[in-house]
Amino acid sequence: MLNQTQLWAIFDGTVVTVEIAIVAIILGAFFGVIVALGRLSKNKVANAVSWFYIWFFRGTPLLLQLFIIYFAIPIIYLDSTGMTFNINPMVGAFIAFSLNSTAYLAEIIRAAIESIDSGQMEAAKALGMSYRQAMTKIVIPQTFKRLVAPVGNEFIMLLKDTSLVSTIALFDLLRTVKTMASSDGNWIYYVYAAAIYLFLTTIIQVAFDKIEKKLGVYERQGN
Repeated sequence: MLNQTQLWAIFDGTVVTVEIAIVAIILGAFFGVIVALGRLSKNKVANAVSWFYIWFFRGTPLLLQLFIIYFAIPIIYLDSTGMTFNINPMVGAFIAFSLNSTAYLAEIIRAAIESIDSGQMEAAKALGMSYRQAMTKIVIPQTFKRLVAPVGNEFIMLLKDTSLVSTIALFDLLRTVKTMASSDGNWIYYVYAAAIYLFLTTIIQVAFDKIEKKLGVYERQGN
């Protein structure tokens, strides 16, 4: 059985895990819309920058991105200025996971936008709307139902990938139970961690399934 100290340690580790995943999915969704619109833009510079961003962050491991932000950037800063610069581990995790999430969500959002009938945009322009107005008021709202399932999957992936933050001295759920298991040689701590991960991912899956069904009802009523 877990004692009170161990329970609080696991709770704190779980909070770290959930915080990183939530911040990453929120910031990833916000900036993902911007990057997705850049990919769809006829502006060559915006399109090229967005393409490069997605290419880099989807093409390199998340762990490498975490190392670059937490370890490499301070070294580059020291070499450039001669002054030390340290990144808080939690802030570094927020940045790395959010940047990575943005790339994946940008592609998800872009695909959802492109799945909307092009006639919607033409109709909006015929009503005198600008490209921005058409996107924010007509096109993007219609993608919500199509985005729910893939965004939910991305959220679950982020939650599980938070285990990587143990490499930058953050005590997330997995590192916490690993430390406990190493201290007394008891494997049962890993079972506790598995149960918590399954509980959290199940909540996310159920919540997103309900959201998808509710949006589906509204969509059918709209038709």
